[in-house]
Amino acid sequence: MLMSLMPPREETGQDLSFEELVRCYKDSVFRLAVSILGPGFTAEAEEVTQDVFLRVHRERGSFRGESKFSTWLYRIAWNRAFDVKQRARYRLPHLDETAIASRADTSAGPLEQLNRKERLAAIHQAIVDLPEVYQTVIRLHYWLGTGVAEIGELIGAPEGTVKSYLYRARRLLKQSLPERGVSDE
Repeated sequence: MLMSLMPPREETGQDLSFEELVRCYKDSVFRLAVSILGPGFTAEAEEVTQDVFLRVHRERGSFRGESKFSTWLYRIAWNRAFDVKQRARYRLPHLDETAIASRADTSAGPLEQLNRKERLAAIHQAIVDLPEVYQTVIRLHYWLGTGVAEIGELIGAPEGTVKSYLYRARRLLKQSLPERGVSDE
């Protein structure tokens, strides 16, 4: 039998075993990590997720209960993913031949494919140039389809703040995309 490692479950008051903890939070931790690391870094996001749960297991005694357990957990995930991103900033995403072949778009002509590829690269670079928190909320909301309330939970911010981050990120993107040769289509 697994011993209880975590504080009482926030919504029911029941203790969480480590197995339950992983089952309850692994998807959210992974989504947060991949939103920080960006597309193409899912392997690194999986490693971050594992590292986070190992750290939580080792440091479970350091949780003081001054915040919700999930806030503490997501802050650890945020910090770990950000550290990995800093180290991986100059590496290219891992792509094998299957991934490269699946990216080819045979429905469009070569010029249209090139234009689309350049447009996506400009959009991606515009997102990368945003402040970290804006990158994260944009990826969580638009790439992963995460709602505002869940984003707030993941980054430890009120819903109003998340909405403000999304608004500001969209405004910055709208300003920077024309400078990069990307127009509204």
